[in-house]
Amino acid sequence: MKEEYNFQKIEKKWQKIWEEKEVFLSCEDPQKPKYYCLEMYPYPSGAIHMGQVRNYTIGDVISRYKMMKGFNVIHPIGWDALGLPAENAAITQGVHPQEWTLRNIAHMRSQLKRIGFSYDWSREVNTCLPEYYKWNQWIFLKMLERNLAYRKKSKVNWCPQCQTVLANEQVIGERCWRCESLVKLKEMEQWFLKITDYAEELISGHDLLEKWPEHVLRMQKNWIGKSTGAYITFPVPDTPLSIDVFTTRIDTIYGATFLALSPEHPLSKELIADSRQRRKLQKWIDKNIENLRFRKEPGEVEKEGIDTGKKAINPFSGEAIPVWISNYVLMEYGTGAIMAVPAHDQRDFEFAKKYSLPIKVVIVPEGESPPGEPEESFEDYGVVVNSGPFSEKPSLEAIEEMGQHAQEKRFGRKSIIYRIRDWGISRQRYWGTPIPVIHCQNCGIVGVPYENLPVVLPLDVELKGEEGSPLEKVESFVKTTCPKCKGDARRETDTMDTFFDSSWYFFRYISPSEEKLPFNPQAADYWLPVDLYIGGVEHAILHLIYARFFCKYFRDFGLTLIDEPFPRLLAQGMVIKDGAKMSKSKGNVVDPDDIVEKYGADSLRLFILFASPPEKEFIWNDEGIDGSYRFLNRLWATMQENLDLFKQKCSPREETGIEEKASKLRIKMHQTIRKVSDDIDKRYHLNTAISSIMEFYNLIKKEKEMLSQSVRGKNLLRESLESLVLLLSPFAPHLCEELWERMGHKTFLIHSPWPSFDPDLATEEKVTIVVQVSGKLRDKFEAERDLAEDQIKEMALGLNRIKSIVGEKKVKKIIYIKNKLVNIVL
Repeated sequence: MKEEYNFQKIEKKWQKIWEEKEVFLSCEDPQKPKYYCLEMYPYPSGAIHMGQVRNYTIGDVISRYKMMKGFNVIHPIGWDALGLPAENAAITQGVHPQEWTLRNIAHMRSQLKRIGFSYDWSREVNTCLPEYYKWNQWIFLKMLERNLAYRKKSKVNWCPQCQTVLANEQVIGERCWRCESLVKLKEMEQWFLKITDYAEELISGHDLLEKWPEHVLRMQKNWIGKSTGAYITFPVPDTPLSIDVFTTRIDTIYGATFLALSPEHPLSKELIADSRQRRKLQKWIDKNIENLRFRKEPGEVEKEGIDTGKKAINPFSGEAIPVWISNYVLMEYGTGAIMAVPAHDQRDFEFAKKYSLPIKVVIVPEGESPPGEPEESFEDYGVVVNSGPFSEKPSLEAIEEMGQHAQEKRFGRKSIIYRIRDWGISRQRYWGTPIPVIHCQNCGIVGVPYENLPVVLPLDVELKGEEGSPLEKVESFVKTTCPKCKGDARRETDTMDTFFDSSWYFFRYISPSEEKLPFNPQAADYWLPVDLYIGGVEHAILHLIYARFFCKYFRDFGLTLIDEPFPRLLAQGMVIKDGAKMSKSKGNVVDPDDIVEKYGADSLRLFILFASPPEKEFIWNDEGIDGSYRFLNRLWATMQENLDLFKQKCSPREETGIEEKASKLRIKMHQTIRKVSDDIDKRYHLNTAISSIMEFYNLIKKEKEMLSQSVRGKNLLRESLESLVLLLSPFAPHLCEELWERMGHKTFLIHSPWPSFDPDLATEEKVTIVVQVSGKLRDKFEAERDLAEDQIKEMALGLNRIKSIVGEKKVKKIIYIKNKLVNIVL
């Protein structure tokens, strides 16, 4: 009687065995190459969602593959367990954040184990436990000693709903990144980390990140915002005032026809102090300060401004030009004041047209004469004109000479500036790491002695959602003794931004029981950097910049030798259902537990990787999961029919005949091994790897009856089925482990060698692909016949000639005619 595929029984069996035998335990082994595979750890919200299942399945496939390839793999998991949701749950549900968090972790841990991920659970970290956040406090104190942590009064982003401060990076379109409430401006004493000290390294380090997605690097570059240029001082006649501007285009300074200051500029009030319209002007300034606070880009609103009535002297030309205050100038850029050159900056051009200000051309394209009244700004480099002794020089030459001239005459200096600001880490909430400092009236700010760490969060706290930190109301926590003078003192009641926790958790994984340091430097030397980091693109700015900053700080402190923690980043796409990202608020969530119960973990794993490449959006549909389930059932049935093959003594593989070696199935086997290996290891195109495995299985079924007629054929069939199980095992490990055992093997699959291929047999047929851009033939290239559509498109876009044509233009769509043509429509 044929045995049915009982996924519940098989999956529970192997999960129990893996756990009991500690199959995925990892430790340093200098004799083996290491591989550190890491997915971004989850917040314990209560249940694992499909986006996380996809993320963790990608990492699990790659980890299992690397184990089979002989690597010493570390594949850890933990919990980003501090933060606002737990505190909000305490307010709305009447449960303590610690109880809520630990209960959620227990449930989510069981979910992860039920899906069969190859985690080394001995390395599990939980950031809400004192044994973890003790080291947050240790790191903070070391930064305080090195002046990388400091406290100052600052205007901060305040979320009235969350009742806490937000970093600039956590304000998206004027709203809180968590609750989407409108954010307000508030002045408070805050703790900051001096991330600006590492701004240049955070930019230059991108050169080491060749295997990061280009759009992630671009997002970071824009946020860090490096600009090379010069500061120029414009004196204001008949006053002690002068206005400093920063410009990257000093070659255009003779075309400056007015200065424009941000409403937030410190001189804005002074410049209008003696104006007859002072009150009216001040009212305009106050209104625009509020409006400007959350605008990150200068071109987002209708440009408006007021004339201060003052003039400033252009130090190059000696010309007196009017000083305006305008809403299109942001305080975050440069000095908060600009020299406006309407002929060569489109924003200045639009403003000048609106207020009838002069437009003076000082740059022209090479070989051209200055036009009359320009119809738009010319922003490119060219040849300098109407610029005194610097006329007729190419822009780049003029920039260098004019910068040097300003320095020599002492009205300017060459400089590099950055847009990024220091990281404000103070939060006025309870469920976070207590900042380990004490305020003493006699001694000022005093760090908590290291031997007194951790400063533990008190459990007897009342959470009502009122303004201010809940810790302020816990007298037993606040009242303390100064470690220096032994007098009465009070503890800091702000807690740390939870991004502090996630900025170094991947270091803690390598030695989670280390008691003398945040992590063991020798273990760090062996395991780091992380070889592959997998997570969502939404973390491109916040988490990934902060983690890179911490890594560089640890290096400077002598704890690690590496410059960059994540040399390879895989940014996964979102899971989509009914045309929108899966979320509770949209009512389109599919519960992984329900899918595992109905179809099994292997079916879920297979489907969530099969429908699209990891970096693309994944569109959920119920028919797809059913298809994956049916495939595994067919495979199970096929293997049951052929298990006798593995009980027989077959002739050695070396004795097979030449005609059998060249058979269609043998060639397909070697081609599939090569394709699946490359798709996992080089391209991460796990969807096409699964497709190749399915094609290989279909050919096995087709050839099975014929091969069963001879010893040679049985040898090949046996070898093909073994290869099939080995190739599929990272994707569907429970089923494959069961089949591997039934074949008579005594080793776990992850301890079995990954199948090898014969290059002569694995050669794929090549085809020539023609590449068009908007219907015009531009290039062509050769590719393997069976490459997936997205791989062909990627290759076409990567051709140098195509890149130069497309440039920064928006690609509307890419049309692909299989094995013939790619047409890129702009």
